[in-house]
Amino acid sequence: MPLIRPFGWNEFWIIVAAAQWTIALSAIAFAGGGIGGLFIALVRVSDTKWPRLIATGFIRIFQGTPLLMQLFLVFFGLNILGFGINPWIAAALAFTLHASAFLGEIWRGCIEAVPPGQREAATALGLRYYNRMRYVILPQAAKIAVAPTVGFLVQLIKGTSLAAIIGFTELTRQGQIINNATFSPFLVFSTVAAVYFVLCWPLSLLARRMELKFSRATAR
Repeated sequence: MPLIRPFGWNEFWIIVAAAQWTIALSAIAFAGGGIGGLFIALVRVSDTKWPRLIATGFIRIFQGTPLLMQLFLVFFGLNILGFGINPWIAAALAFTLHASAFLGEIWRGCIEAVPPGQREAATALGLRYYNRMRYVILPQAAKIAVAPTVGFLVQLIKGTSLAAIIGFTELTRQGQIINNATFSPFLVFSTVAAVYFVLCWPLSLLARRMELKFSRATAR
């Protein structure tokens, strides 16, 4: 019985099916990162000094270190400390922390992009901080944030390929496994790249359209 089998439709569909884990990891990281990122963004624009400094330090750590190192530290670090976690949980945690830092900084910029006159008008009306943010600042910042947020989601989806390094079987890792069985790297990784393209290209188009729409709206 040959050890190497040819690359066929069965292998193709195995790779395509692995995209569900890439999508799941991206969705969990984006959702968790969205919650964490909103909290960090609000802390960053607050008037409270120490929480603001802590949030700034968190962002600098995750923006200033490679994502691969973050995956290693979460996976191997927690296991060394006695927390036996599997690659799936480690990848979800690492990507959530990573997304929190980047979304927090993106959304902070969007909040600060709201014209200062809006804050002044809300303050003049006697609105407290919570109501100013909820009814005046955040709705306007959300419109600004759509394009860069979708753009970050595209980067996040592509970044999940690094989870293969710690043994999480997503799209890239499944491609490696199939390649080891078929020894057809061009066919295997062309298929992997095509699946990533199908996942990311519509989102890239959406981000560009939203950016153009916002640019036209602000130019009026």
